Amino acid sequence: MVLMVLLRRFNAVILLIASLALVACAGDGGGVQSQKMATIKARGSLLCGTDGKLPGFGYVDSDGRYAGLDVDTCRAVAAAMLGDGEKVQFRDLNPSERFAALSSGEVDLLARNTTMTLSRDAPGGNGLSFAPTTFYDGQGVMAPSASGIRELKDLAGKPVCVPSGTTSELNLADRMREEGIAYTPLKFQTLDQMWTAYFSGRCAAVSTDRSQMAAYRSILPQPALHSLLPVVMSKEPLTPSTINADPAWADAVRWIVYGLMQAEELGITQANLEAKLAEAKANPNQAELRRFLGVEGEYGRQLGLPADFVVQAIRAVGNYGEIFERNLGRDSKLKLDRGMNRLWTQGGLIYSPPFR
Repeated sequence: MVLMVLLRRFNAVILLIASLALVACAGDGGGVQSQKMATIKARGSLLCGTDGKLPGFGYVDSDGRYAGLDVDTCRAVAAAMLGDGEKVQFRDLNPSERFAALSSGEVDLLARNTTMTLSRDAPGGNGLSFAPTTFYDGQGVMAPSASGIRELKDLAGKPVCVPSGTTSELNLADRMREEGIAYTPLKFQTLDQMWTAYFSGRCAAVSTDRSQMAAYRSILPQPALHSLLPVVMSKEPLTPSTINADPAWADAVRWIVYGLMQAEELGITQANLEAKLAEAKANPNQAELRRFLGVEGEYGRQLGLPADFVVQAIRAVGNYGEIFERNLGRDSKLKLDRGMNRLWTQGGLIYSPPFR
């Protein structure tokens, strides 16, 4: 008798847990959603971790507004989910804070020039789920132009500033070890500390992502006083990420970013979006365009997103090419060449799987 009572109570607990799980996963429109997505919708805003001080990627501009490629990624996700790219709360995170902030739920999405690696992706490592890479970079070295430092061997016996807890720290150590160059790494928890040390002459050179150094150099009074060495010592695919425990949320972010890339491939911009949308609605034979813009099909429902999630993202920030040019390319202070970050149809690595 006692055993039967215990079994009934056990079954009741299981049913309660299952019911709570179903409630947590049930979306407003009956589509598949996640606990994270339900939390974001209930909050009414996306919590996005970014650098906050890195021109071109995540920084506060002269108008007091967050700007940059990573910031626009956050706004695209907010627009796709909530219908408004301004429904984002940004959190400035340094390299040592970023993964803890994501795993603790302090932020929903990390878009902070973070390199995708095996150990960061693996469940036994940081346990992140990476979205598509939004910027293909490489690690380099910058030194004062008048220092005479032109290649790595010129750093023998000298101190080099690096951000602590990053792939930059590990890559530099590996490369100098391979080449048999003894040097002194000076490690810093924040980039502000690292750049302050470099500009005060504590180190002979600084080493981190080439785009990051170009960004900092661009805001100096005399950028020509500092030179980027030609060496590229690593692959640095900078990639937004979510926590690995919520695959539906990771899928949603992944396909929102792919949507920005696919929009560029299809020639859909902020300027012509409304015309393209009208064209899709008017012509039932435009099957691919109608599905991509959510006029027909169930892509949004399958991801737990509104049917027009791609439209909302493009309307908020434009396609990938527009985001790149505005923040890093010819329309920006950095004026970086797109290089590997061109579309695959133009010889680059930016590629979206089919929206099918």
